Amino acid sequence: MKNKIGLVPKLIIAIILGILIGQFLPEAICRVVVTASGIFSTFLKFIIPLMIVAYVTMGIADLSQGAGKLLIITVTIAYASTLIGGAASYIVSSNLFPHFINEGVLEQIAATSDNSLSSYFSLSIPPLLDTLSAVVLAFVIGLCLSNMRGKEIGDALYNTMKDFSGIIDKVLHTAIIPLLPLYICGTFVDMTKSGKTFAILSVLWKVFLVVICMHLIYLALQFLLAGTISKKNPITLIKNQIPGYTTALGTQSSAATIPVNLQCAEADGVCEQIRNFVVPLCANIHMCGSMITITACATAVCLMNQLPISLGTVIPFIMTLGVAMVASPGAPGGSIMTALPFLYMIFGAEAGDPNGPICAIMVALYITQDSFGTACNVSGDNAIGVIVNSIYEKWIKA
Repeated sequence: MKNKIGLVPKLIIAIILGILIGQFLPEAICRVVVTASGIFSTFLKFIIPLMIVAYVTMGIADLSQGAGKLLIITVTIAYASTLIGGAASYIVSSNLFPHFINEGVLEQIAATSDNSLSSYFSLSIPPLLDTLSAVVLAFVIGLCLSNMRGKEIGDALYNTMKDFSGIIDKVLHTAIIPLLPLYICGTFVDMTKSGKTFAILSVLWKVFLVVICMHLIYLALQFLLAGTISKKNPITLIKNQIPGYTTALGTQSSAATIPVNLQCAEADGVCEQIRNFVVPLCANIHMCGSMITITACATAVCLMNQLPISLGTVIPFIMTLGVAMVASPGAPGGSIMTALPFLYMIFGAEAGDPNGPICAIMVALYITQDSFGTACNVSGDNAIGVIVNSIYEKWIKA
């Protein structure tokens, strides 16, 4: 029997290859890889809303008991986690960053913002639904099926959605997951060729290190809480999350990591109905990692430009952004692009101009760290999944 290479080794190989190709091969070859990765990315963006409709609908529909309660519980936990992450990030950043930030640090990163490689060609495959519409549609159909099936309507629509979910599942396991390494490789080729990969490591490693540490500490606390509530070993839960964390590092997309994250949730012992409901849902509403990164980057930019910033201005910002970022998953940098119209809440009306130089620096700084924020997002999703599964089994199902 041949030994198959696991997903995590494939992802690590893809990252290394991406860096080597971007560093040593001609731009023409790099653009070939970026083109292939871009085509896959376009297909992925088409599939993501369908994935959300299929999985979230069936996840809610199969929860014949307490679907509405679980929806409220999940959304509340996800939103609270996002707010706490942002507030904690500001407190840590505002106390640490002044010790090592200096003028010119962010300028070197901003210089790489327009150096991305262009594809030789691209395909236009507009999604049938945008992400937010898919989430709302899944809520409506799922909740109605959960409450009406067998009472006011028959099983025809339920069976149709179940078959549709099976089709999407087949696409994910035969096309999406096997091609994820290509997607990741293309991402790192572009980042390396444009100078982002080494710029962030050599210039902003201190800011970068603080943000990563905040992500990891926050994740550890989330899994510690999940383990305590579910009476499961937090270390085991964290180990089970490694494939999802690694995938998110490469894809820079919470939504693109859903297939792998579902496998991680299964390893955590989360039942099928709950994981099919919580994982796709939280991929779109739980943005703790992105909020930690955005808040830290905004603090760094304010310190660099001597702009006033306080917890009083940060809290309204993260409360607003916690809702606005629902539409951001699916593409690298989606969270910061969603945040642009709201940065005036921190930077002020003039400095917060989305087309201005300060916001441009903010975008460049964030995108270089986007992978780790996304990885924190999706890993936290499964911590929530474990908690919701425990609540379901102890208080709702029983």
